[in-house]
Amino acid sequence: MKFVGIQSQIRSNNRKSVLLLIAFPLLVLASVFAVVYFTSFDEFGNANMALAGDLFIQAIPFVTAIVLVWFLIAYFAHGKMIALATGATTLQRKENMRVYNLVENLCMSVGMKMPKVQVIESTALNAYASGIKEKDYTVTLTRGIIDTLDDNELEGVIAHELMHIRNKDVRLLVVSIIFVGIFAFVVQIAFRSFLYGGMTNRRSNKDAGKLMIIILVVSALAYLFSLLFKFSLSRRREYMADSGAAEMTRKPWALASALKKISTNHHVKVKSEEVQQMFIENTPKDTSANFFGNFGGLFTTHPPIEKRIQFLEQF
Repeated sequence: MKFVGIQSQIRSNNRKSVLLLIAFPLLVLASVFAVVYFTSFDEFGNANMALAGDLFIQAIPFVTAIVLVWFLIAYFAHGKMIALATGATTLQRKENMRVYNLVENLCMSVGMKMPKVQVIESTALNAYASGIKEKDYTVTLTRGIIDTLDDNELEGVIAHELMHIRNKDVRLLVVSIIFVGIFAFVVQIAFRSFLYGGMTNRRSNKDAGKLMIIILVVSALAYLFSLLFKFSLSRRREYMADSGAAEMTRKPWALASALKKISTNHHVKVKSEEVQQMFIENTPKDTSANFFGNFGGLFTTHPPIEKRIQFLEQF
């Protein structure tokens, strides 16, 4: 597999972040237009484009305000939200000098500022990096991975997460999670309204029932497209981080060994599936993507761990 330099990867991720900031709001507006368009059909099956256009223009300021508020809240509170979803807490330095020494030494070797270090009290073996701004960058490790891996293996895992930070993968990932969360929220609200309020509305008002079904279908399709877009962005980043970690530590065999151990016990229970993909190992079986069976590969955020190990063993 061919890889580009770190500066090229950073520029690429910066461009993708900007495109995400443009693409996801456009997808929201496109979904709103689809809803008003399909609700403009009369009883003869003819669409009233003038009505649809007027309703869409009226909805733009309202929808834009909601998206902006959602993004700003998530932007400034994403760290606490992710920690809440994973149960992560600050790793105490004086009680975990081994971990802090590994992180500090790796950061000094590449001239980067040391991120915060957190721990998840889980026996599973996993880790992730998060953050949008430098002051928010965080490396989070499970207690299981700290206690199970030796120094060389743990160093490889930490280097992998530091590479996600250096490559700006974490910023790209958090931005995508924020916007996909909008569609997930709309789908949940629409589905619950359909289940608990839709039947009554349909009996009393056919238009209300029609609107509810249209919103549910359109939002579900938009959510699906946003997921596919997000997943396509995230798969290649794991190979990049593995490659960068191997160069940083000069011990590709150590990360390969760590991945072998991680593969046997990596599942961490989280409160939100959206953050599941941030971990160093994540498979469709860990999330509802497993529901799609043979199509689960479209929804995977990570390449098969066996291929990652084979790649590292080639160094």
